[in-house]
Amino acid sequence: MMHPSTSPQWQADQPGQASKRAGSPPATPPPGTRPKGLLFGTDGRALSPAHSRKRGRLYRYYVAQRALKGEADGGIVRRVSAGEIEAVVMAQLRALLRQPEVVVGTWLAAKAEDPDLTEADVRDALARLEPLWDELFPAEQQRIVRSLVERVTVGLDGAEIRLRVEGLASLVRDLGLVGGTRAAA
Repeated sequence: MMHPSTSPQWQADQPGQASKRAGSPPATPPPGTRPKGLLFGTDGRALSPAHSRKRGRLYRYYVAQRALKGEADGGIVRRVSAGEIEAVVMAQLRALLRQPEVVVGTWLAAKAEDPDLTEADVRDALARLEPLWDELFPAEQQRIVRSLVERVTVGLDGAEIRLRVEGLASLVRDLGLVGGTRAAA
């Protein structure tokens, strides 16, 4: 038996439920690369996802816990646009994956599982990820971001991303380089 609140007709008849009617845009976009649970302010507290609607348009953002509790402090980011911080996180993540230090660190972490793995193999695998990214399902993008990013600290002067070394080794494994499944070059 269906609960009344899950019935499409019940939802359509309720005030304020217009966004759930057929043909209306969803209340929130698909998860994609949302760093929910990874964003923190410089005070160490998590930034909470929030949204509002104005004239039918959805505005997503992350809000500092201090701002939610009404604590006034000029030294923190009170609210940041979700689209902007998500784009910054992805741009920084892509740039980090190209840095020689990260390639070497990834190689060393993955080499523990496959001693024959070369640094060039890892560099090529990380380079192949870039053009594939937009082809991945949002849930897979989310999984990769969560496995690679330990924490994002958002401050007045920008965002700092802390990577997970074990996530980098896992990514190399997922790209088929470890365990004798290396793709032909």
